[in-house]
Amino acid sequence: MKIAFVGSHGVGKTTLCFDLAAQLKRRGINVDMVKEVARASPLPVNRKTSREAQLWILTTQVAEEIRAASHSDVVVCDRAALDNYAYFFLACGRDLAVEKFVLMWMKTYDLLIRVPVLAEIQEDGFRDTDTVFVREVDRRVSALLAASGTAYLDLEALPRGEWPEAALKGVLEHPGLRQRRL
Repeated sequence: MKIAFVGSHGVGKTTLCFDLAAQLKRRGINVDMVKEVARASPLPVNRKTSREAQLWILTTQVAEEIRAASHSDVVVCDRAALDNYAYFFLACGRDLAVEKFVLMWMKTYDLLIRVPVLAEIQEDGFRDTDTVFVREVDRRVSALLAASGTAYLDLEALPRGEWPEAALKGVLEHPGLRQRRL
């Protein structure tokens, strides 16, 4: 089973990933986590990104997901290919070949969990804290989700304190997990 948290940067996806992975491990489930790969990019990211940088991030994300799935029953991803394409789209415009690949890869996720923008982004030396940019990414992720017809668990209506429980419930009740655990 592969789960991905989607949304703009700085909204809490990483924290939710670590929390969900820990909760699943405590239940005896073999879990691996794919951390955000953009931080390892040798090329500029955020608003200074390029086509090459976004292609590096996208393909590295996919490679890391393949690696993690090769030895784990559950993979928790801090982003999905769709998020990465949102940044690509904002920086470079629509690319039908890349979009076709992303839509194909989206079928490999069993559960997507959308994390909304609720507050200002905290400076961490890496993330772009420009509110307009953060919200543009969020809107693009939401638009891509809608256009793809992909089902997802949306945390927007819940108070932030309930997000970890809602994510865990979404995973534990997902038929993909039950089938693998039988």
